[in-house]
Amino acid sequence: MRTQALTQPPRKRPEPVAFTRSELTRILAVYGYFVAAGEWRDYGIDHMRDAAVFSIFRRASELPIYRIEKRPSLAKKQGAWVVVSMTGAIVKRGHDLAQVLKVFDRQKLKLAT
Repeated sequence: MRTQALTQPPRKRPEPVAFTRSELTRILAVYGYFVAAGEWRDYGIDHMRDAAVFSIFRRASELPIYRIEKRPSLAKKQGAWVVVSMTGAIVKRGHDLAQVLKVFDRQKLKLAT
């Protein structure tokens, strides 16, 4: 008797994590405020398998001064949202994007930098 080879369906590559339109709108509102103030000049967006990252630059040739990261794998533990400074220090972490972005309020930003 002949055995038939079992064929497995091809594995799907996991979709990269991405920002939703409303999340990106909130982030760009904060970014636009600081661009208008002349403090920030450039940004970059990365969509990876485990995180979506919005990097903020003072100049395009430098390292990002802040990174706003969305990590869904941490949503139930520490919160999916995190703001990381240039040195790698976590400035703010939480479950709600609006709360995490409050770190960029005028008075708090001067203390964080």
